[in-house]
Amino acid sequence: MRRLPPLLALLLLVAGCTAPPGPAPAPEPTPKPVPGERWRPAPGLAWQWQLSGRLDPSVDVPVYDIDGFDHPAATVADLHRRGRKVICYLSTGAWEDFRPDAAKFPKPLLGKGNGWRGERWLDIRRTDLLGPLMAARLDMCRAKGFDAVEPDNMDGYRNATGFPLTAADQLRYNRLIARLAHERGLAVGLKNDLDQIPELLADFDFAVNEQCAEYAECERLAPFVKAGKAVFHVEYEREPREFCPRTRALGLSSMRKRYELGVWRQTC
Repeated sequence: MRRLPPLLALLLLVAGCTAPPGPAPAPEPTPKPVPGERWRPAPGLAWQWQLSGRLDPSVDVPVYDIDGFDHPAATVADLHRRGRKVICYLSTGAWEDFRPDAAKFPKPLLGKGNGWRGERWLDIRRTDLLGPLMAARLDMCRAKGFDAVEPDNMDGYRNATGFPLTAADQLRYNRLIARLAHERGLAVGLKNDLDQIPELLADFDFAVNEQCAEYAECERLAPFVKAGKAVFHVEYEREPREFCPRTRALGLSSMRKRYELGVWRQTC
């Protein structure tokens, strides 16, 4: 989950010809993934993370991370033609009232707000209910042609969710998401959740981190790099000259972004 500056967190919390009718064509079956075929991003890959505003596909980087709901298959295909790998951003640990499948989430699953307007933590213990919902979202990512998924809000047990979540609950749920992604041929990234890196390193193909330099945590991501797995990292408050020398030495793919995660970026 993107960390909020204190003031922003407070404000958000308060606030042609017509063809004759005929039967619709049957959808083409989604190809089954081939074992070992999924993308495995290596350390050091440059990336662009854009979750708001009109997508700019022209940033010359090999990896794009974009919202899975907001973009059609044509956008993913265009990025592929430009030589990019594309990551599907999804919130898997929090409910969002603005998503098209929001009404499918039973109310008992919804906990406290997570600081972002229209979002509430999910009861990740209820894998019987969440498993099918998240599988459907991952089916969407696969059907659109994404190469990987970035599941967000995967550290609810460390937050005031309204549920008595434990570290064991979080491990079980995170591994479920990783397995569902792999079954669909998608690479999957561990979002934040630094405390569980030792237990989850084998389950995830890369990591996505926010503000490890600001919180003096970047060394904790080193196991991913040592395992040959990329760490896609952003800072919001610090200048590149303040964090790039250290994160570059650690092998992180670092850049500075603004909190809204639009087009703007500053690279190392």
